[in-house]
Amino acid sequence: MIKKFDRYIITRLLAITIFVLMVLIFIFVVIDFSEHSEEFTDRGATFTQIFGVYYLNYIPEIIRLIVPVAVFIACLFLTGQMAERLEIIALKAAGISLYRLLVPYLIVGFMVTGIMSYVDGFLIPDANEKRIAFEAKYLDGKSEKMDRNQLFRQESDDTIFKIGYFNPDEKTGYRVDATTFAGDSVSETMYIQRMTWVEEEKQWKLKGIDKRILTPLGYKHVHVDSMDTTLNIYPRDLARTTSDIYQLTYPEARNYIQSIERSGAGNVESPKVKLYGRYAYPFSMIVVLIVGFALASVRRAGGKGFYIAAGFAVSFIYLVMMKVIEPFGGTGEIPPLLAAILPHLFFLLVGIGALFNARK
Repeated sequence: MIKKFDRYIITRLLAITIFVLMVLIFIFVVIDFSEHSEEFTDRGATFTQIFGVYYLNYIPEIIRLIVPVAVFIACLFLTGQMAERLEIIALKAAGISLYRLLVPYLIVGFMVTGIMSYVDGFLIPDANEKRIAFEAKYLDGKSEKMDRNQLFRQESDDTIFKIGYFNPDEKTGYRVDATTFAGDSVSETMYIQRMTWVEEEKQWKLKGIDKRILTPLGYKHVHVDSMDTTLNIYPRDLARTTSDIYQLTYPEARNYIQSIERSGAGNVESPKVKLYGRYAYPFSMIVVLIVGFALASVRRAGGKGFYIAAGFAVSFIYLVMMKVIEPFGGTGEIPPLLAAILPHLFFLLVGIGALFNARK
């Protein structure tokens, strides 16, 4: 049952979180604009494009990244203020345990986690796609790395495609070699000058096809000027960038990873880590609330300054730990799922341990 002090904590925690979030967004935008303003003007970006396209679509991603920091600072600030005013001691004297006092914090944590999971899974990807397109056009050094040359994809169990060059904008591959095997032997080879994806028909249009069918007596050569065909390879299988996962909704990202595995492309662990990281990241809200509550529920020297400094310090360590562990999951040295959840699990255990050791 929600009590009066629960409503007080929930309302105050949300209000402080929103205030901190707005301050951090403002600081982030000012710093980013001051860093890139010359590039914007040099490349002809207008004021409307900069703030109506770039920052309008960047702010959702900024919010996703800094919400845990805002929640953590708000938790430290509110709980520290209650500890300094002896409100926590008064609540304990009234028979309310420290664990019961944590309940409104967890309510806020699960509420924000649910909202951010939905926003990250279904709303932010579209904004990221528009932002990244803007960066590629107007910002040096921010275009995404993409494999374009010498792409190898497995079309089926017996057929491998080698694409000499793929243009993702035109969805066209050039100098394509397809090799089909029968057991340990090559049964057919096919050279294709150009293959273009036809979106309306969901097919590839092949042009300039030279096919060689191998037999025990030699080979048979067949030339075809043009043909339409369905392949178990799609444009998304040939146009992979470092930020693909962040431009896709959760269902699209799962299908994307399945398509990579189906096509035979390598390094599938990296997008898996990113997707699992997206699943796990919203739950960091609950983790930081437990850690923050455990730290701030006891009066400490330094007051509000200590809590703000501790908030940034722990948030920085948290973020660094995620960034350090992620590459190990991307290279397959540790399972991708473990790489995604390990930082959150570590800080959750730290928070629970600190809570148990706090004075009840």
